[in-house]
Amino acid sequence: MPQKTGKHRISQRTKIATGALALAVAAGGIAISTTFGEPGKASADEADPALYIDIMKVKPNNAEPANSRGASTGTFTVDCGRNENQHFNPDNFVAQPGIRNGAQHLHDYVGNLSSNANSNNKSLDAAGTTCKNGDKSAYFWPVVRIDTGDEEKNPPAKSPDGDRDQAAQAGVSPVITCPDVASKLPDVPDSAMAEVNRNLDLLDTQLDEANKRVVSTRGQGGPDFVQNAILGPLKDKRVATIDRMAIAIGRTAAKPQGLDALAPCKLRDQAGSGGSGVSNGGGAPGGAAQAGGNNGGNNGGATAKPLPGADANNELPDNDGAIQRPAKVGITFRGSPAGQVTAMPKFLRALTGDAKPSINGTKNTRPAWTCTGLENRLTDKYPICPEGSKVERIHTFPSCWDGKNTDSANHRTHIVFPDKNGRCAAGFTAIPQLRITLVYDIPHDIQVKKQYKVDSFPQEDHNPLSDHDDFANVMSQRLMNQVVNCVNRNKTCNA
Repeated sequence: MPQKTGKHRISQRTKIATGALALAVAAGGIAISTTFGEPGKASADEADPALYIDIMKVKPNNAEPANSRGASTGTFTVDCGRNENQHFNPDNFVAQPGIRNGAQHLHDYVGNLSSNANSNNKSLDAAGTTCKNGDKSAYFWPVVRIDTGDEEKNPPAKSPDGDRDQAAQAGVSPVITCPDVASKLPDVPDSAMAEVNRNLDLLDTQLDEANKRVVSTRGQGGPDFVQNAILGPLKDKRVATIDRMAIAIGRTAAKPQGLDALAPCKLRDQAGSGGSGVSNGGGAPGGAAQAGGNNGGNNGGATAKPLPGADANNELPDNDGAIQRPAKVGITFRGSPAGQVTAMPKFLRALTGDAKPSINGTKNTRPAWTCTGLENRLTDKYPICPEGSKVERIHTFPSCWDGKNTDSANHRTHIVFPDKNGRCAAGFTAIPQLRITLVYDIPHDIQVKKQYKVDSFPQEDHNPLSDHDDFANVMSQRLMNQVVNCVNRNKTCNA
């Protein structure tokens, strides 16, 4: 149950509207009739009652495609907690990089501990994580709140400014980027797995050491110093490391060819770069301006004026009420019913749903709401569950990758959904499909009274159709290799 003080309050929307009205009246002397309710009475900023539905009135509609011969049916589940550390902010570095408070609603985060508006590949890779297996990926979605009209008590807001400043500093420093190797490997035989994993770890270590040397030797030598003293030796090390993996695979399977092409790395200035970075570390690393995606254009990248942020009680204009931490967070990577999957590249960005259906339409929206025990019924409305069943959100991500880009201008064209049979279109490759399930202990009477809602952009008025989820892959290459091999070998793995 949400904590209450027992005091009534006027909702933030009402406060803002009242203030705006007072200014208008004072400035222009206009006469307007208002219906804000009786003074002192509770006035919840609730969602439209028409947006709720008895889940038993939703027909079963969530059937999985049939598995074809050679389907990859394994699952790899990651335990990243339930946001016990209360990592909230109204940012979205995937869809609105560089815009502080750009989401205009609070996101609930698990995984990467530094996710914020200025996050880039370098800052994400340097951060800690809530995931027990060391997965540094960022997983985030809009919070759910209960709003009864009483004054709810939320966890105190933690300013993300420190994380933002560190990420911004990392975003303007040069960084070495290397081609992703794990996503280019063939199926790794069990006999070679240990050696391949050791060498994938070594590739990450070599890159980390080279990036540290770039910083420590800045300003030294002539124009060819970095190439001769850092990039050249790094390439030699990577050639040897990649060759050891190829030899290990070749002992019991066909030896992969052409992997040496993945050895050369590049130094690039992150500032101002972005858009559709390729698999050697793209994906808006510098917080560059981009349009489209869940949240629309950002109008200027990291230099844009910040939008209003959360107050000391983690409330935002038009988004208030008691934040509900999920009772259960399930993060599972699944296979493809059409065949084997390949590794997703590090720093891949992906999203599901659309936060602005009133502007963008419903092309990219996805029904995500259901109740536990009734997951075969998905709805784009808030469910009212039977007694003993809990409110649940199911976010399934696209899983067909173009094989090259870690991001795209609209954050969608580089990774798309398979067809109704689970097959990827020509030019796309199946990767592990991420599915996030969120279960909430929302009291049945709150459901019946229609007093719970998801945070949204103001113009969406808490429409459940605006529900969405974002992901950035920051797994090590070794860990991603484990995911792929678990899924392709039809195992059930937990980490």
